[in-house]
Amino acid sequence: MTVVDPDTQAGWASEADAEDDAEEMPLSLRLSIADTLTLGNATCGFMAVYFTTTGILIPHLQGSQETGMARHSAATAVILMLLAAIFDLCDGLVARKLRSSPMGAELDNLSDLISFGLAPAYFVLVYGMVADDAHQRVSAVAAIVVLLAVVLRLARFSCVTLKDGMFQGMPSPFGALTVVSIVLLELPFIPTLLAIIGTAWLMVSRVEYPKPRGVLAVAMLGWIVAAMGLLAAWAFDAPAGQLLLQTGCALQIVLAATIPLFATARRVNTIRDNRRESREARAAQLP
Repeated sequence: MTVVDPDTQAGWASEADAEDDAEEMPLSLRLSIADTLTLGNATCGFMAVYFTTTGILIPHLQGSQETGMARHSAATAVILMLLAAIFDLCDGLVARKLRSSPMGAELDNLSDLISFGLAPAYFVLVYGMVADDAHQRVSAVAAIVVLLAVVLRLARFSCVTLKDGMFQGMPSPFGALTVVSIVLLELPFIPTLLAIIGTAWLMVSRVEYPKPRGVLAVAMLGWIVAAMGLLAAWAFDAPAGQLLLQTGCALQIVLAATIPLFATARRVNTIRDNRRESREARAAQLP
C-alpha cells in the first residue's frame, strides 16, 4: 500500500512493502560458489597486471639491470593468468553442477576481460617498452588489437547462439595464453608482432573450437598445471629451465595453429558429405 502525504502529495511505501523489497533485492545479489570462483579469476588478472608493472616496467624505467627480478615477475604474472584460466574452467563446471546467480554470465565476461584481455594486452605493451629490438608504439597498437579482439569475442559470445559443445573463435583464455607464449618465446620483433595479431584474428574468427568438457577439460587442466611448472623452473633458473619454457611456449603456439586447421578440415568434410547426401537424395528421386 502507498500512503500519500496531504501536504507534499508525495507518496511513500508502507513498512510491509519495504520489507518485501528488502527480501527480494538480495536474491539477485547473492553470490554462488561459481561466482566466487569467477571473482578469483578477476583477482588473478588484476594481480598479473600488478606484477607486470612493479616487477618489469618500473625497474626498467628506473634503469635497473636486475634480470632475475624481471624473470620472477614475468613468471608470476603468467602463472596468475594460468590460475585465472583454472578459475574460469572450474566456475563453468561448478555452475553446471550446482547453480549460478543471475549475475553469473555478466561476472564471467567482466572477469575474462580483465584476465584474458587487459592482462595479456598489458603484457604485450610492457614487452614493447623493455625489449631491445621492440618498437613501443607498434607494440602499443598490437596490445590494443589484442584487447579489442577479446572485447569483441566476449560481446559476440553473449549475443550469438551456437550449437552445443562449440565456441566460435578461439576462446579468450586460450588466446591470452598463446599471446604471452609468443612474447616469452623471444622471437624477433616482426614475427612476434605478426603472431600476436594472428592470434587476435583467431579470437574474432568463425573457426569453431570445442568447449573444454570431460576428457578435454582434464587435459586442459593438466596442460595448465604443466605450464605453471615450466614457468616456475624458468623463474628459479633451474637447469635447462629456459629450454623447457621455450618448449612449452612453442607447444602452445603449435596447438593454437593446428586446432583451426583441424576445425577447417572438419568443416570442409561436413560440407562435402552434405553435398554428397543431397546428390544421392536427388538421384534416388529420379525415375
